[in-house]
Amino acid sequence: MLRFLFGMRPRAEASVAETQREELERLIRELNAAVAALPEKPRLIIDPASGKLELDLPETLPDEALALPAPERTEQDDKPVSGDEAA
Repeated sequence: MLRFLFGMRPRAEASVAETQREELERLIRELNAAVAALPEKPRLIIDPASGKLELDLPETLPDEALALPAPERTEQDDKPVSGDEAA
């Protein structure tokens, strides 16, 4: 009865499963492209024991530098906190 509703849907293309090698090669290409686009290159650290990758990034990246500046400190912010105020 409702065949006309479900029969008119476009069929999804058969998804092609990537092999592990193809997936890793694609991920490395994407990572290399992302790192190549950065003006200051991060250091890539590979932990052979766990197989994890880490990036040693600079403190701020160019897109973070475009964010609003931190609020200016007032004299009240510079005062040391006494023992009563800390509790």
